[in-house]
Amino acid sequence: MPKLDKGRVLLAVTGFHPQRWHELLSTEREVVLEPNGPSDPSIAYAVVWKQKPNLLTNLPNLRAIFSIGAGVDHIMADPTVPDVPIVKVVADNLTQHMVEFVVWRVLEHHRQAMLYQGQQKKKIWHEPPQRTANDISVGIMGLGSLGRAAASALLSLGFRVNGWSRKEQQVADVSTFNGDSGLVPFLNATDILVVLLPLTPATKGIVNYGLLKELRKRNGLGGAVLINAGRGRLQKDADILRALDDGTLKEASLDVFEVEPLPRTSPIWSHPKIFVTPHAAATSDPNHLVPIMLRQMSAFERGEPLQNLVDRTAGY
Repeated sequence: MPKLDKGRVLLAVTGFHPQRWHELLSTEREVVLEPNGPSDPSIAYAVVWKQKPNLLTNLPNLRAIFSIGAGVDHIMADPTVPDVPIVKVVADNLTQHMVEFVVWRVLEHHRQAMLYQGQQKKKIWHEPPQRTANDISVGIMGLGSLGRAAASALLSLGFRVNGWSRKEQQVADVSTFNGDSGLVPFLNATDILVVLLPLTPATKGIVNYGLLKELRKRNGLGGAVLINAGRGRLQKDADILRALDDGTLKEASLDVFEVEPLPRTSPIWSHPKIFVTPHAAATSDPNHLVPIMLRQMSAFERGEPLQNLVDRTAGY
């Protein structure tokens, strides 16, 4: 591959201010927030989050698209996205944030934080039975880089860990399940379900009432627990509420929702068995992610392959 000249970077983001991303990208590249017409020949790279439909369609010299978030469903949602490489975010900083979130929520449910908070409000002094971590099985749906890192951290704390993925995978000390045939056995062996799946046509709405009914209920927690830190449209919000209200679920920690921001009228906000965070489990930090993108662009121009590419067929 011949050496390429530097091209301009199109920064196209929706939902937050692009200033810091622009500042950091501009240290090495010329950056624009809008192309100079729909067929701007100067654009070589696009750094995007929920870009406008058709924005990238006719850029003749576009070499690659970079997502500034862990998910790429916002890119794949536009059927006009050109057939150029799409690069996923893989960064130690992002992984660390997600591991911290998963461990935090697992420990809070395991150590019965919601029960104690309720007792504190009523000034009740009561110590319920407490099981050890190795009595609890945490099941992780999604064994990519984030899922594997979370599994390793949970294993170090003594939890038993199960993992489920679409394709067969082997992870040290994790009981792995895969495909449709492995889903129910995985759920039946899981006390705390952690969802870290990508959003694809195959996974949309997968966290529904039927799935939640399969979680193990006879356990040291007194009921099954859901933690979703993946994508909001993986779940059916109404099904989670139903499962909590009829005892299928004991508790839930939700960082993502079908509609975001979560509408103020949603009953999820005030549900006593749900812990809510505003899609903040692993925030994309430009100070860590932009240098990785710039290195990738420079390496690509030297003839080196791009890393962490999206499999368009799989959707992640």
